[in-house]
Amino acid sequence: EVQLGESGGGSVQAGGSLRLSCICSGTTFDDVTMAWYRQVPGGECKLIAQIPRRGRVWYSGAVEGRFTISLDRPENTFHLQMNNLEFEDTAVYYCAIDGGWPDDCTRPGIGYWGRGTQVTVSS
Repeated sequence: EVQLGESGGGSVQAGGSLRLSCICSGTTFDDVTMAWYRQVPGGECKLIAQIPRRGRVWYSGAVEGRFTISLDRPENTFHLQMNNLEFEDTAVYYCAIDGGWPDDCTRPGIGYWGRGTQVTVSS
């Protein structure tokens, strides 16, 4: 069974940095898509970064140039390095494997998901 768990969330001032980690078990990361999403209360689940099973790493326009997704195979973990954080980055962040494009990160319906970690950026 594939299980994921996020860590590294917290509160930071605008301009600061955080690194989120998604600790995984039950997967070798072969032939899967790994991704980070975020969601604000009342908002939609938004895909922000992914390492696809084929093709290039992708970032949403809102985070490109500031966030970096990476895989650490020996640690069974993938990360999201977040630099130059903005107030608008405040959200609950979720990691997922083969998570698709759900409307609600808390009820995705497909893939394997962590429970989420809160990131709060103060201006």
